[in-house]
Amino acid sequence: MALNIADLEKLQTQVNQSHLDYQMELVDGKIIVLGLSDYLSDEVISRLIIFLGAWVMQNNLGRVTGASAGFRLPDGNLRGLDVCFVSAERLRESPRAFAEIVPDLMVEVKSSTDRIKTLEEKIKRFLQLGSRVGILIDPDKKTATIYRPNGDRTVMGNSDILIIPELFPGWELPISQLWPPVF
Repeated sequence: MALNIADLEKLQTQVNQSHLDYQMELVDGKIIVLGLSDYLSDEVISRLIIFLGAWVMQNNLGRVTGASAGFRLPDGNLRGLDVCFVSAERLRESPRAFAEIVPDLMVEVKSSTDRIKTLEEKIKRFLQLGSRVGILIDPDKKTATIYRPNGDRTVMGNSDILIIPELFPGWELPISQLWPPVF
């Protein structure tokens, strides 16, 4: 039996009423319960949201959100992303529901329990649906891989600088700044 977004919303309501905090996605008629990120992965996510979000807000380019924002996709799925951006021209006002839009930028950060292949499949699906750029950040290898709809893939290391000129003209972020400092 294939489930739908209404089924997911009912289950989410029950979970919330039980004072549990699980994130769920609807993928091809199945509800996927997502676990918590490890500390390092979540700190990388937070750092990217801070660096990118500051640039986006300063330049009124759109909206940056994290893993709790849900997207109702044209394929009927409901997905969340570690970090995403939607341009101001495509989303003039934040909805008080799941956003019915494919984000311009989608980012996944590999946690200690994630499989690269699964994350790559998710990125490729978002690109097929209309995302303009996908990024996979791997804290274990200290790399960021940039994916584009035309199939181009660029692996960047610690000494590289992340730029996404089609979405953020002038923005630059050294890959090394994604990693938390050691005190």
